Amino acid sequence: MTLAAELLEILACPEDKGPLWYLEDEQALVNPRLNRRYRIDDDIPVMLIDEAEALDQAEMARLQARIDNEGIAPTFEA
Repeated sequence: MTLAAELLEILACPEDKGPLWYLEDEQALVNPRLNRRYRIDDDIPVMLIDEAEALDQAEMARLQARIDNEGIAPTFEA
């Protein structure tokens, strides 16, 4: 399921308050600045800092390449 555009427009990283990148097929929101991934459970973003997954360099590089190659836009412009 896709998150509503209205929700995506207001989603920000709870730690640095910056934009996130929505990877719909992976059910995740990614913060490349902090190398973190926030999961989405049953169409509900889990935006708790303690629940975020820290990404290693290889996984962050994979996700950043996807974001760049697919032209995935951030949730908002900083």
